[in-house]
Amino acid sequence: MKFVAFERTKQGTGASRRLRNTGKTPGIVYGGEGQPQLIELDHNALWHALKKETFHSTVLEMELGGKTTKVLLRDVSYHPYKQLVQHIDFQRVDAKTKLHMKVPLHYVKAEESQAVKFDHCVVNHVMAELNVACLPADLPEFIEVDLSGLKKGVSLHLNDITLPKGVTAVTHGKANPVLVSVVSVGGEEPADPAAAAAPAADAKAPAAKADAKAPAKK
Repeated sequence: MKFVAFERTKQGTGASRRLRNTGKTPGIVYGGEGQPQLIELDHNALWHALKKETFHSTVLEMELGGKTTKVLLRDVSYHPYKQLVQHIDFQRVDAKTKLHMKVPLHYVKAEESQAVKFDHCVVNHVMAELNVACLPADLPEFIEVDLSGLKKGVSLHLNDITLPKGVTAVTHGKANPVLVSVVSVGGEEPADPAAAAAPAADAKAPAAKADAKAPAKK
């Protein structure tokens, strides 16, 4: 995904405020072999770009001063209550250096699974994204997870899926975290309706005997 940035010459709180008043968003690009560089972006174009999943999870192409640089979105600061991006950070990408990113998980085919289709279970997505490490060329836009094999009472763990080539999960101490849990809803109906009715009849019997022993009122 491509976007256009412009060089920013002034910095500081006052300069950034004046920049926002003209419909621009201040930002910075850092990392790689170059020095940190101050940039500005058109706010409306940036606002719409930020609504796209790919802008957050893929290598971006930034056009600046007639040159194109590959970068990653690293941080966004929003106004507390206005629809306003106050500042944005990008990191330059080195093709030979592994990067760490959060990649969205796209769950598919849950409705085809035995758990949902026949056992009427509810599927809970425990994790919506996964921390990964890989080279920029191997960074996936998202990771698709097939849920067609889900069964009642069985959770889906990280080790149950196959990650794209060159991609390694970063779990921060959790060796095999749960991605999806399967929850049964409602109670199960008894196999024999007559057997279910028997306990109810037995429960009424003591009450009937008690009424029989009670003395008649005069």
